[in-house]
Amino acid sequence: MRAVGLVLFLVVLATAVATFARRWRMPAPSLLVLAGLAVALIPGVPALHIPPQTIALVVLPPLLYASAEELSLRDLRTVWKPVTILAFGLVFASAAAVGFAAVAVTGLPPAMAFVLGAVLASTDPVAVTALGRRLALPGRVQVLVQAESLFNDATSLVLFKVAVGIAVATGATVSLPAAGGEFLLLGGGGSLIGVAVAGLVWLIRRRTTDPVLETVIALVTPYAAYVLAEAAHTSGITSVVVAGVLLGRSGHRLTDAHIRLQLHAVYAVVVFLLESVVFSIVGLELPALVRDLPKGAGWWPLQALALAAVLIAVRVLSTLPLTRAVKPSRGRMSWRVAGVVTWAGTRGVMPLAAALSIPLVANGGGPLPGRALVLVLTTAVVVFTLVVQGLSLAAVVNRSGLALEPEHTAREEAQARDALDRAALTHVDDLASLEAMPEAVVDRVRRALNARLDHTIDGPDGSTMEAAYRELRHEVIAVQGTELQRLYDEHRISDATRRTLQHDLDREEAALGNS
Repeated sequence: MRAVGLVLFLVVLATAVATFARRWRMPAPSLLVLAGLAVALIPGVPALHIPPQTIALVVLPPLLYASAEELSLRDLRTVWKPVTILAFGLVFASAAAVGFAAVAVTGLPPAMAFVLGAVLASTDPVAVTALGRRLALPGRVQVLVQAESLFNDATSLVLFKVAVGIAVATGATVSLPAAGGEFLLLGGGGSLIGVAVAGLVWLIRRRTTDPVLETVIALVTPYAAYVLAEAAHTSGITSVVVAGVLLGRSGHRLTDAHIRLQLHAVYAVVVFLLESVVFSIVGLELPALVRDLPKGAGWWPLQALALAAVLIAVRVLSTLPLTRAVKPSRGRMSWRVAGVVTWAGTRGVMPLAAALSIPLVANGGGPLPGRALVLVLTTAVVVFTLVVQGLSLAAVVNRSGLALEPEHTAREEAQARDALDRAALTHVDDLASLEAMPEAVVDRVRRALNARLDHTIDGPDGSTMEAAYRELRHEVIAVQGTELQRLYDEHRISDATRRTLQHDLDREEAALGNS
């Protein structure tokens, strides 16, 4: 009951924080971490300890899958070279740099220092995706940041497994070729299982038209990919990412509009709840982890700042040479793109989940040395990046001049709608010439399309007419809803009928958008 109560409290806390974050136009993850810290510092609040595998199994698969599904393969093709370099080269460089720095400034054993490096090499694709949408980054910059963050998680967590295997193998001889082979086996095997799961799910969803079954399949898919890969002793994270990217590419062809709307709504709720709980846990856990540190570890705040500075420096040096591929500027490298890409590399759910999954004991049966300090440093760096980088990223993007103006986005959408309406008119005219449809039906559709085009072209007057039309339709739907409730209250219709008609009214209102 205590665990259930804590989860419910975190959900309520997250909902309140997210509401204020939206009103203040601030990133919710950053505020959630601060809220968690504030709650943890209240006297009498019990210490929070999460089982090592809980976050990795319950939270990571759907969050990674949702981010992978949103990745545009079309845009990815334009930046695949820098993404590949960053997803592999930057991960290895970050892990090595943090590992050497940790040995120097923290006194961790070399094996655990490189476990820490592998943990902190992964960024947070969920926060990156949300920030990119909110800040309206150019397409190539957005896909570079999102794809690099997504794939470097898979790479860094595979590297983390290799590093943990070395750390727990007390007294065993470590072979670099063997470690490299294990890395390839984990990553390659996970990729193959992800492809297989995506293919199987694609075949099943092609033959499914029930929205409930579609929703269940969509929710189960990331867990199936993760569990199958882990059972085969490969990388579950890689499997989830590959399955999500492949299914995201073909998902719109597997379902109708109604099912897609439902899937989107369900996943939005699931992702919000999981993200909210986890980011709150980040703040809640830090004070408890600090209390568990051994004596003599009081320098951890400065050590965490030093490691965060190393991560940022390595990221700057790695991203700057790649900016030519994203935003050519007469052969020169762009500090603006490099600054945004660097500052967008916040740490979040992935490092925390990885750190929590570090085994408690070594193979010899004794406690794993340095585990408590690794957990504290990981959580502190995550808190630093979410709060400092997360809260200041909007200012960095605005100062860089890369953010797209709202007028640009509105103009692009209006031009796209015109193109769609003109294509539809051409098709209607073809049907009319072939007499394939009744003339009255063709004329009605033609008039509706011409009216939409006229409203777009007319400028301010057309915009006013469109707004008035939407406002009136919203009022009519509200009147219909009131009448529907009256019929139900007077027992003139069944509950099934009320639900069906209310659903139809809701769909009409959703299609109208905001008045």
